[in-house]
Amino acid sequence: MSAATTGEVVFVGAGPGAADLITVRGARVIAEADIVIWASSLVEAELIAGARPDAEIVDSASLPLEGVEPLYRRARDEGLLVARVHTGDPSIYGATAEQRKICDRLGVPHRTIPGVTAFAAAAAAAGAEITVPEVSQSLILTRLEGGRTPMPARETVRGFAAHGATMALYLSAARNKVLQAELLAGGYLSETPCIVGYRVTWPDELMLRCRLDELSATMAEHKLWKHTVVLVGPALAAQGETRSHLYHPGFRHEFRGAEGTPPVPAPDTIHRKPRGSSAAHQEQR
Repeated sequence: MSAATTGEVVFVGAGPGAADLITVRGARVIAEADIVIWASSLVEAELIAGARPDAEIVDSASLPLEGVEPLYRRARDEGLLVARVHTGDPSIYGATAEQRKICDRLGVPHRTIPGVTAFAAAAAAAGAEITVPEVSQSLILTRLEGGRTPMPARETVRGFAAHGATMALYLSAARNKVLQAELLAGGYLSETPCIVGYRVTWPDELMLRCRLDELSATMAEHKLWKHTVVLVGPALAAQGETRSHLYHPGFRHEFRGAEGTPPVPAPDTIHRKPRGSSAAHQEQR
């Protein structure tokens, strides 16, 4: 990017850990960036190995928010491309809103590239589907209240547990006794299945399964207190017991007829209204 431009800051979702789980778009931005900012405490080093040899690499693990502002100012003044690499997906506990606010104040263009988040990686590693027909069609993504980051008064693990849906819990491993107690108090049964993922997709990944009433003991046994995501809910045990309508032979949709009904016309024979079609548009044509 030439100095004649205004520069740009791109928040890149690095994914859960494995270098090959970053998006193609995210990897491309890292490869093109003049400055790459990453947190060595959260992001696998291999993810930034594709940076240019002459790129400036900044480890933000020990930097406060104010420590990255000068780099964003340089993006504006020197016309630089800055890749701000965040673990998982930047929109989930990524602390990017305040950084975008800085960019707006400085007048630096910015955009975000999404990434694979830990709950999805944990479900994949465990071979589990989070939403199961007739069991749970919802996912609640939250964290245990009472930590250093204040939670809204109405957002409690106990309150969310009353829904009985699948729940993904971040940043809660250090207080696993309280976590287990609140999930049980909210209405989950003792035998509700849990999946615990530690450093999912990293070389030292650890995946565990247990009942909810064994959750705290399981996490304590393996000394899990950070880099851990917990999935809980009855859907985690009901894998394949109910069937989606989407692939049911009696389900008719645009590309497939249902049993006992006329076949769906081949796609190339289906009349489709051109994009942007309107009466005025048709008249112009």
